[in-house]
Amino acid sequence: MAQPPQTPEHEHPSAPAYWDEACRDLAASDSTLNGIIGTNRNHVLRGSGNAFRTLVNAIVGQQISVAAAAGIWGRLTTAFPDMSPSSLAAAAPDTLRTVGLSRRKVEYVHGVAGAFASGEIDDAAWHEWTNEEISGQLTSLRGIGPWTADMMLIFHMRRPDVLPLGDIGLVNAAARLYGWDADGAESLSARRERLAEHAERWRPWRTVATWFVWLELDADPVIY
Repeated sequence: MAQPPQTPEHEHPSAPAYWDEACRDLAASDSTLNGIIGTNRNHVLRGSGNAFRTLVNAIVGQQISVAAAAGIWGRLTTAFPDMSPSSLAAAAPDTLRTVGLSRRKVEYVHGVAGAFASGEIDDAAWHEWTNEEISGQLTSLRGIGPWTADMMLIFHMRRPDVLPLGDIGLVNAAARLYGWDADGAESLSARRERLAEHAERWRPWRTVATWFVWLELDADPVIY
């Protein structure tokens, strides 16, 4: 792999250290990504910088539209400006319901808040853990599945090689970009398999490739 130059042509103070190298490698190995990267070169992966906040935001976004999630998130952060585990763990269910959370998501948020507040989850330890270990701990919590764990790995841990195959938007956007399903006849599972196979050429930068495919789906992607 090419080493990043001492003074990168495009410096991104908030970007992961690997960003420029990953962009060069992906542009060289995938002509479709080359065009997307060229158009969106100043867009970089960002996150809230807070593990609990990122996880709750991802829970809010589960299985609803981006617009609906943004509205709920705005009301939640207004009601709980500190977004601390202790404050959400102590929140009455009806209070959380008034911001738009479903009963099930209220249960999920309470469970996650309790795990962080009690120290059951200590995200400081994750820096020594593998992706699989982090995902395993997260998915042991009620309401946290592989997609939500992948959002944590991408947006909070900023791990470079995560491919969230559970993200339907990513799968469909990739199918459209690469012309895998021109007649719309392929099943979601078939499109997902095509993406998994194609993404082998993106290693070890599948997170970065995912980010740029998301940009083709939405020029202003969600930041967890």
